[in-house]
Amino acid sequence: MFGQSQDADMTDTWWLYLWVVPVGLVVGSFLNVCVFRLPAGQSIITPRSQCPTCHKPIAWFDNIPVLSYIWLGRRCRQCQASISLRYPIIELMNGLGYVGVFATFGWTLTAGVYAIFFSALLVVAWIDFDHLIIPDVISLPGIVIGLVAAATVLPIGLVNAVIGVLLGGGILWALAILSPYMFGKEGLGGGDIKLLAMIGAFMGWQPVLLTLMLASVFGAVVGIALLVFKVMERGHYIPFGPFLVFGALVSLFFHDDLVQWYFKAMW
Repeated sequence: MFGQSQDADMTDTWWLYLWVVPVGLVVGSFLNVCVFRLPAGQSIITPRSQCPTCHKPIAWFDNIPVLSYIWLGRRCRQCQASISLRYPIIELMNGLGYVGVFATFGWTLTAGVYAIFFSALLVVAWIDFDHLIIPDVISLPGIVIGLVAAATVLPIGLVNAVIGVLLGGGILWALAILSPYMFGKEGLGGGDIKLLAMIGAFMGWQPVLLTLMLASVFGAVVGIALLVFKVMERGHYIPFGPFLVFGALVSLFFHDDLVQWYFKAMW
């Protein structure tokens, strides 16, 4: 009896995942709109999706996540302009991210909140990579939403979230103030400060510290590699937002495991 019940539960779970993936892909399609329009100050609601080359509206059957990219042969139906690979990549990343969130946090409101958080981080990473900016329209409301969620839904609690906001934003704010004196140039932008504050609102103060540590280490490794292989010249900036997003996602999924591993390794 127990085995049959367990099998039935697993079957129900897999059916739920079959719903999560399409939802994640559809939301990912909307994230593509956000990545393209937010830096330009355009509405993400209207007009409907259109080809960035010929500006003709995209029919609904040509706007199905991932599948349309494949059956259109990676080209616009109207003008035959090439469609960037980033569109299906963002859709797939969001779909798989949703699977990871619900697999980690279960079928709970917490998972729903963190799915939204995941999508916001994805948009931030791509926009900062492209334009070296992190839109306030994401990070500032994100801080408020994270605090409200912490007070009502998330298990971290409001106090932990408030400390996360103050600690995350405060550390980067202090570094931004000190960097001209330490390195002779501005090292961090206000967008990074507000992004880490938003991460703290959703995750609390301990994951914020891990996020910053991972972002700094990974950013340094990538920066050195770009210099060694002469992809980037000394003195050029690389966006820090994607590294903060990387650190936040690792912390979101693996914070407890990494902390336990660290203390076992050290002690």
